[in-house]
Amino acid sequence: MADLPASLDRIAADTGFSGVVRVDRPGTEPLVRAYGFAHRGLRVPNTVDTRFGIASGTKGLTALVVASLAEDGVLPLSTTARSLLGADLPLVDDRVTVEHLLAHRSGIGDYLDESALASATDHVLPVPVHLLAETADYLGVLDGHPQVSPPGERFAYNNGGFVLLALLAERAAGVSFRRLVAERVCGPAGLADTAFLRSDEPAARAALGYLGRTGPRTNVLHLPVRGSGDGGVSTTAADVAALWRALLAGRILPPARVAEMLRPRSHVPAERARYGLGFWLHPTGDGVWLEGYDAGVSFRSVCDPGRGVVHTVLSNWTDGAWPLARWLRETITP
Repeated sequence: MADLPASLDRIAADTGFSGVVRVDRPGTEPLVRAYGFAHRGLRVPNTVDTRFGIASGTKGLTALVVASLAEDGVLPLSTTARSLLGADLPLVDDRVTVEHLLAHRSGIGDYLDESALASATDHVLPVPVHLLAETADYLGVLDGHPQVSPPGERFAYNNGGFVLLALLAERAAGVSFRRLVAERVCGPAGLADTAFLRSDEPAARAALGYLGRTGPRTNVLHLPVRGSGDGGVSTTAADVAALWRALLAGRILPPARVAEMLRPRSHVPAERARYGLGFWLHPTGDGVWLEGYDAGVSFRSVCDPGRGVVHTVLSNWTDGAWPLARWLRETITP
């Protein structure tokens, strides 16, 4: 598409987009465009290598960590949560397995029920955000939510389930979840700019997340000071592209394991999608994507393996990514 840069510029201007867009296609140099400000108060512009939060895009990395541990026999997908939880989280059904959690079919109660929110900015954590810095710190917010449905019965998107996966991975492997992500995903994929950053320790090239299209207010009081299995990773457009390349090339997991993760487990008509293990899937084709939505964060990255096309939109305001992400999905990977 010869007019792709001009189209991106027009949509970005019309919608107040702030962030980075990247399009990778075979035989051409990546198209990368940056818009808006990483820090509005200081008028620091976003650049193509700015680091953005990806919210629930983190779930894909969590799934890859768990699959890697399963591949090594450390955390088989048939492992029950109870076998590693012991007396913790007594309301989690004893039959819930790692695979149920990865597929959002565990039926456990969720500490963050997105269906009950009109906007991502409506959510208020039940504890001060600075108390949530390590995965084990989340036990208090994960507890007290009754089982909603029997394990395996139905798909229900569940944030707490992926924090629980991070906790199970830590207990099975005996090392921190952040280290598991670094060693089992970021290292093999060459993701130098991907990490769980603390919101109270602004890092180099890290964009602040803003609640609205305009205005100075950030998301620092809305999100945990450092995320875990369901969200909180910061990354760049280049690292996201590298993640897809490494995944499809078998550098993170063997191809057979990747295929199993991308095998549909659920049809999700409300999202016009299917779901595998940690990844959204095209309703009929072989496209796969990751996305995230939270206060001050919006992100979607779509990969069409058959055509070798990837497009990624990272934004540092709550709803910023969606107009461009929708246009790219309809135009480039329908």
